[in-house]
Amino acid sequence: MKTPAEFRAEAHKMADRIADYFEQVELYPVKSLVKPGEIASQLPDFPPDRPVQMDDIMEDFEKIILPGITHWQSPNFFAFFPANSSYPSVLAEMLTATLGQQGMIWETSPAAAELEQRVMEWLKNMCGLPAEWSGVIQDTASASTLAALLTAREKATGFKVNAEGFDRDWKLRIYCSSETHSSIEKAARIAGIGRKNLVKIAVDHNFAMKPAALRDAVEQDLRDGYKPTCVVATIGTTSSTAVDPIDEIGKICREYNIWFHVDAAFAGSALVLPEKRHFAEGLDQADSFVFNPHKWMFTNFDCSAYFVNDPDMLIRTFEILPEYLKTRTRGQVNDYRDWGVALGRRFRALKLWFVIRNFGVDGIREKIRKHLDLAQWLAGEINQSQEFELLAPVPFSLVCFRFCPRHIHDESMLDNINEKLLLQLNASGQIYITHTRLNGKYTLRMVTAQTNVEHRHIEKAWRLINETAAELMKSG
Repeated sequence: MKTPAEFRAEAHKMADRIADYFEQVELYPVKSLVKPGEIASQLPDFPPDRPVQMDDIMEDFEKIILPGITHWQSPNFFAFFPANSSYPSVLAEMLTATLGQQGMIWETSPAAAELEQRVMEWLKNMCGLPAEWSGVIQDTASASTLAALLTAREKATGFKVNAEGFDRDWKLRIYCSSETHSSIEKAARIAGIGRKNLVKIAVDHNFAMKPAALRDAVEQDLRDGYKPTCVVATIGTTSSTAVDPIDEIGKICREYNIWFHVDAAFAGSALVLPEKRHFAEGLDQADSFVFNPHKWMFTNFDCSAYFVNDPDMLIRTFEILPEYLKTRTRGQVNDYRDWGVALGRRFRALKLWFVIRNFGVDGIREKIRKHLDLAQWLAGEINQSQEFELLAPVPFSLVCFRFCPRHIHDESMLDNINEKLLLQLNASGQIYITHTRLNGKYTLRMVTAQTNVEHRHIEKAWRLINETAAELMKSG
């Protein structure tokens, strides 16, 4: 394509393809069924020397690429946590790609910087977060958590690690529960603190961190000459959406002057509902907080909302000012390149602005409440079943359960049966679920939070689960 006219013609066809995909997405196998290497074997070893027409490229997309796609936007996608999309978000992404902004500082795109500042203020208001907090959009919760640990590191060492590098005598310690996301360990590694200095705190019967165990670990480390540096608590753990007791943990952090980071990557969107804000009691004690609108607020990946109580600490951790980035507006505006690892920044605020305005806060609340109701319906069906059991509370839209035939009591046998059940369900192409382990038990995870999921999809999935389990028992 060389002219706007040619682009216009192809863009119209692409819009039709996109709309067709939205209409047909639930007809595709949810999880790609290709084998390793199958896609690569159909791709040429070398790029073409001459131009290829768009019709030919799209034909290859349909024939080669689409079979290797797992359809995260299918209402039959119940795996992991969702990476949700929506019509206004997709439209905004089209504009974002067209504008091609690199919003590293205010002057490279004033609208990108000021819109980001405003939509983060909107999110803060929508979710009842502390008014004094400041926010920035990162790419993922992993990046946000890394920013938190790096800032905590610099606070604990008086910014000496940034200036001089690590001294082996610092002996910094990070604390999280045994259920906390793996990104905490990755951040501890990248920050130079090290995996052995990540202390896993025991959890209670609901898989939430025990504050008494945290206090014991902190006090023992102080006696042993370590420096407690950061505590990471979670609202909605990955395995079970357990909620750590934020208020009690926050008080311990205040008492010992420890950076307090709260990870609510998935479940944080539920704070838009006033009836769910009790899970965040004590959040005003946190130094940093993250949740992902790209998980449960219908905004295309990537869009992670990271809030800090003291933005100056964050900026001091990351700012570097070479001559080519000096501007006359510095100090008057937010240059968001100083608020995280990356210098280059996409115009992520645009899609969030589109979503919030097009849905409205009431529309977002309505959809999240629907997802919560679907999870409660499924949990009720499992509780009434004679051969399935819930393995964790259901505070949000994740349901953790397993197939538990009454005549089987051997735990290893139950693990094997549930693994086989999971594999057969996913191989059917009709639904996609994932697993975890809770109390050592192989656990099926089903998340009822895809943007366009309806009750009929949950009913169909539950029926399929029961039918597949019954067939599994018949086949031995």
